[in-house]
Amino acid sequence: MIEKLEHTHGGVTFEAHLAFPPSEGPHGAILIAPTWRGQTDFERAKAERIASELGLVGVAIDVYGKGVTGTSAMECVKLSTPLKRDRGLLRARMLAAFDAVRAHPRVDAARLGAIGFCFGGQCVLDLARAGAELRAVITFHGVLDPPEGLEVGPIRAKILALHGHDDPLATPEQLLAFETEMTKLGADWEVHTYGGTTHAFTNPAANDPGRTMYSERADRRSWIAMRAFLEEVDLITR
Repeated sequence: MIEKLEHTHGGVTFEAHLAFPPSEGPHGAILIAPTWRGQTDFERAKAERIASELGLVGVAIDVYGKGVTGTSAMECVKLSTPLKRDRGLLRARMLAAFDAVRAHPRVDAARLGAIGFCFGGQCVLDLARAGAELRAVITFHGVLDPPEGLEVGPIRAKILALHGHDDPLATPEQLLAFETEMTKLGADWEVHTYGGTTHAFTNPAANDPGRTMYSERADRRSWIAMRAFLEEVDLITR
């Protein structure tokens, strides 16, 4: 079952794409934050896979506004840059989406997690940094840098970063800084690093050698790692 869920924040209407398991709820839910393109078929397919394979509500959220997506690199930069520069606004939009999902009558508000891809990894990490009541936050080739000038913590979610060692948008030095940040905040965190792997390794359309490149191996392994992590935090029933 597919459902669209609208909510408003700051005068902007946002629309999430919800995919439900076939059994009656309420079910735990996984929010899926998008790449810099915004909510596309990529995120919606992940939501539907989560519902069908994991028995959770998959929620592809929207951070730009209903129907707004980037169709070129220039458009994606124009859309994502204001949120990268104003992390307070990004946090507020993520919290608004989180509140809308957990208020849904078919969602178990005590069993929530969030995953994000690329820019979406930054989105879900900022949601964790805001202290949202999440059991797990998982990034796939996520942007890792912390927000400046914002109060952070406590981090309630367990954190898993699934990372390509050769990712130019999250270098080994930036990864170490992220690990140091999480440790100082007292987070329960872990990192899986995939060798010979760059940015966007889960996206079959990524084909820019040395920068963004799909990896079937890392894609498969990272999904397995995500599933095991969700089982550990009791979002997936064994």
